Amino acid sequence: MTADRKAGQSIGSVFPHLIAQDLPDMISIKDADFSTVDAVFCCLPHGTTQEIIKCLPRGLKIVDLSADFRLRDIAEYEEWYGQPHRAPDLQKVAVYGLTEILRSDIHNARLVANPGCYPTSVQLPLVPLLRANLIELRNIIVDSKSGVSGAGRGAKEANLYAEIAEGIHCYGMTRHRHVPEIEQGLSDAACSKVTVSFTPHLMPMSRGMQSTIYVEMALGVTIDDLYQQLGNSYKDEEFVILLEKGVIPHTRHVRGSNYCLMNVFPDRIPGRAIIVSVIDNLVKGASGQALQNLNLMMGFPENTGLLYPPLFP
Repeated sequence: MTADRKAGQSIGSVFPHLIAQDLPDMISIKDADFSTVDAVFCCLPHGTTQEIIKCLPRGLKIVDLSADFRLRDIAEYEEWYGQPHRAPDLQKVAVYGLTEILRSDIHNARLVANPGCYPTSVQLPLVPLLRANLIELRNIIVDSKSGVSGAGRGAKEANLYAEIAEGIHCYGMTRHRHVPEIEQGLSDAACSKVTVSFTPHLMPMSRGMQSTIYVEMALGVTIDDLYQQLGNSYKDEEFVILLEKGVIPHTRHVRGSNYCLMNVFPDRIPGRAIIVSVIDNLVKGASGQALQNLNLMMGFPENTGLLYPPLFP
């Protein structure tokens, strides 16, 4: 485990819930011996991973949890992240790691860009429907809500208890950095440009994410068609579960797990549908999916280390 400010400290002192584990102290990345390592998880701030990965041995398998390799278009990366891409050659070989959708590509990859939490919750239900031409490309509205841990662990005034508790607020209006990532994946699925209206909200809870998605069904398509397509797409998937008709997904039912629960409902407006998708933003939306991807890359059973059930209550 490498660190910057906390190099030299024990893992138990930084993450007290791991104090009972026999783990080595954290070291600076410059002191790490990568000759004894098979794989690396990169969990660095956006904009720093590119330089680090360029210097790693080429034989390593890498899963990057930052946004540095998620966008194929480096000009789009510069537009949304405010700095030029520092590893364009690596970007050409990076594979986007939405596991259930791009499994075969991930299996053979050296570098996997782990998806963001919001894009995971949005793409898992929408990609199968777009691929099957069951929904229109226009007027897709995504209303997403996340726990505070989605903003990271650093001390920030906006994330103080008094600022968050007993209220909700939206943020990143029209300019959230997950927008191009969502649109890239949906456009790939539709084989045509897809633009969405996406608004994220911060909720007074530590973890969990819900995306409520409003779509227009294609001519002649019914709610049952959408339900059947999602069921067929994920019937053999361990971590993506379509609930029984009429059952509303709850974030509390995926807490601490790698599951995504989803369902589809008829809107009161004729011809429209409402899709609800929930994940734990820290697991399926981050570290859990990263481990799922590395398992694929290394040839391990995909569910290795991911079989813990949701924590309830």
